[in-house]
Amino acid sequence: MYVLALILSATIWGTAFVAQSLGMDYLSPFSFNSIRFFIGGIVLIPVVFVFELIEKKTKKPVIDDEYIANRSRRRKTTVIGGMCCGVWLTIAVMLQQIGILYTSVGKAGFLTTLYIILVPILQVFFKKRVRPIIWIGAILALAGMYIMCITEDFTIGLGDAIEICGGLIWAFHVLTIDHFVPKANAVAMSSIQFLTTGVLCGIGAIIFERDAISIKAVLDCAGPILYTGVLSSGVAYTLQVVAQKKVEPTVACLLMSLESVASAIAAWLVLGQKMTANEIVGCAIVFIAVILVQLPTKGTQVGNNA
Repeated sequence: MYVLALILSATIWGTAFVAQSLGMDYLSPFSFNSIRFFIGGIVLIPVVFVFELIEKKTKKPVIDDEYIANRSRRRKTTVIGGMCCGVWLTIAVMLQQIGILYTSVGKAGFLTTLYIILVPILQVFFKKRVRPIIWIGAILALAGMYIMCITEDFTIGLGDAIEICGGLIWAFHVLTIDHFVPKANAVAMSSIQFLTTGVLCGIGAIIFERDAISIKAVLDCAGPILYTGVLSSGVAYTLQVVAQKKVEPTVACLLMSLESVASAIAAWLVLGQKMTANEIVGCAIVFIAVILVQLPTKGTQVGNNA
């Protein structure tokens, strides 16, 4: 059951790339993301209260001065963490959304998953040991990106370059979550980061896209907005949080990597976007690299990425 929940989450996230692409037919990037993440943040609010009720019933803490102080610190960390994650999330989703305008949905999905390889490499700057298999995965990923993205005249497409930059920002986003979430309410922090992203993208929409925003455009884009806002943010995230409490972390990471495969299949079925032979080979190599770096080696333990 919990394994199926993670597969469903990965499928929703992968197919959300299609919804994001369709949304660009009606709204500009800032406008689309602002509305989408406002909805995502609001959808998670009742989930936050449900999780808090469950936590209170199961833990039954003793109410004293120390407990009150710890609860206050946790709330402060949750708010600060959510806002910091929201800043990174804003940059990442904007790069992702703009990149989709210039590249295929399938390639965008695979290039986004590069954060799984970049996260452990960036941890070198925090004096954390990087397993040899990570470097092997990085070399494979570079080879895959070269085959997938480099054209005959040895240039890289604008959309592919933007998505690769987005992958780096997603890695910073993951590291920020990793820093705050152990001492925060994970679901509440996610809701705050979604609302923060909604506000920041809203400011961008007012500055850059004021003339392109209309009630009619929003209503015409209702399907993609609700899919990415409710399902991708609210439902999929909740399924992930619940399932990862029961599924071994390595297995969970492998299952969530299916997001890239789901994006390629959805792009083919819904949008009719087909990949060239080189793009298929490149995507396959990137996917192998992503899977490889998540396999545990002797004497190591893969941490939870929730």
